[in-house]
Amino acid sequence: MFDIHSFYEAKDVADAVQALVREPLAEVISGGTDVLIRVREGKDAGRALVSIHNIKELKGVKRMENGDLWIGAATSFSHITNDPLIQKYVPMLGEAVDTVGGPQIRNTGTLGGNICNGATSADSASTMWTLEANVVLEGPEGERIVPVCEFYTGPGRTVRDRCEVCKGFIIPKESFEGWHGHYIKYGKRKAMEIATLGCAVRVKLSEDKTVIQDVHLGYGVAGPTPLRCRKAEELLKGAKVGDLAAAEAFAKEALTEVNPRSSWRASKEFRLQLIEELAKRGLAEAVKKAGGVCNA
Repeated sequence: MFDIHSFYEAKDVADAVQALVREPLAEVISGGTDVLIRVREGKDAGRALVSIHNIKELKGVKRMENGDLWIGAATSFSHITNDPLIQKYVPMLGEAVDTVGGPQIRNTGTLGGNICNGATSADSASTMWTLEANVVLEGPEGERIVPVCEFYTGPGRTVRDRCEVCKGFIIPKESFEGWHGHYIKYGKRKAMEIATLGCAVRVKLSEDKTVIQDVHLGYGVAGPTPLRCRKAEELLKGAKVGDLAAAEAFAKEALTEVNPRSSWRASKEFRLQLIEELAKRGLAEAVKKAGGVCNA
């Protein structure tokens, strides 16, 4: 039995914002796969819930007039994985969210919930960082757009105000046109597992597929929030595809930019080993998907 103060089904985003303002203990709910667990455990007992689950404008994927991609916050993981636009332009994101939980969770859980929970282990987070996504929020003061790399403030914390609704995400065309990527989730089990470490690598190769023109490296559970290893990225730019020494230096440099902790899932030392190894493996797979040959 869930200890819920009240449940309100919002008609649209403005209605949801008004409901959050009216009720000081209200919390937004969409898929509810995490919110209801917290309520059941007593962490959010007595909360009022404002549902945005059935607001049509918050669902789906579309190509905007300027070429950017829009993903509605209430779009489920399954829909993201199977969406033709995702498969064409950012299949890496579809593959990443397809590692979340089991089929029931993926059919219900949403991208907005996964990001707004603020968890460093969120399977979509490191990929969204490497895609340089923007988070679109609407609250009592109107709409604002926050780069995902500025969205997290600490473990389970974000800049989203309680009265703000996450409407969706914008992925700039510059971050996916000509880019290819790969996400690796490490866990003790192959399914129904929270990531011990998540690693996302995206590359942009030269026209002849011999030079790494640009690279993005992102991690989850390598620090209190998801993160990008920008020094490692700079180190690899301009390297020849298949340059093992450059790949090794890339992975080593990443170790200087992370801050994993020990937990019951894994020690700090083991996570550091994963960070180095998955950077090389992710790079090799990303290069392969881009049409290059990498022996790293």
